[in-house]
Amino acid sequence: MTTQIIRSLRRVTATPIPTASLALTTQYTPTISPPFLCRRMSTSPFRTELPVVEAPPLTTEPSSPAYLNDVRLPRAVQAVYLRPLRREATYDVPACDLQLRSYSIRNLEFFSDFALRAAYYLNLPAYGPVPLPRILERWTVPKAHFIHKKSQENFERKTHRRLIQIKDGHPETVEIWLAFLQKHAYYGIGMKANVWNYEGLGLGATMEKRAMDMKGDLDQRWALLGLEKGKISAEEAIEAINRESSRAQFGGKTPRLPDTE
Repeated sequence: MTTQIIRSLRRVTATPIPTASLALTTQYTPTISPPFLCRRMSTSPFRTELPVVEAPPLTTEPSSPAYLNDVRLPRAVQAVYLRPLRREATYDVPACDLQLRSYSIRNLEFFSDFALRAAYYLNLPAYGPVPLPRILERWTVPKAHFIHKKSQENFERKTHRRLIQIKDGHPETVEIWLAFLQKHAYYGIGMKANVWNYEGLGLGATMEKRAMDMKGDLDQRWALLGLEKGKISAEEAIEAINRESSRAQFGGKTPRLPDTE
């Protein structure tokens, strides 16, 4: 059927009509485009005009909140809006207790979340943050004295605390985790860590051996205690004391010191 149409058109016109232009005259499917009128003319000599097709309007604008919600954020950005991932402990052996203190609850919660995320990426099973009882301190400061004692001013300070516990962690990994938190410490946050190190059987014999190895070094250091270069020796000190000029300063009543021989 298509070949017959092409042959009939070639008989009427002297120039051949390509197949692509014929397809445009017979069928047209508009695509999604900005909201303006789309008009398409064919290349055939008959100038067949297609009907005007209006593009469908955009459902959401790029600046609208609905459009931003439909856009998929990167994984690293999505993780900020989710809870920190955790690893489960196998033996439940405590390795470190980290206590965080701050006067601002907002900074405390932010840094607690940061510490849990750092523990996850270091393969440390972390538990918490556990809210600890807050510390409440009050002071009364008199503004004046004597008869103006009732003119006082009261102050109050609240210290918020959180506890993060690490279990089944290697001591070196725990040290790396604490060093990382100390390097990226947040302002207004105080940290206090209790770290447990476990030794095998025969710890007493090991400590005694270490003490014997350190004894030789300690003896040399104790021998140099109180001595400095450039000072006089004991013989020179006794000779200076026994001089007549030095004895005359004390009225000549100081006894002579025997020589060190």
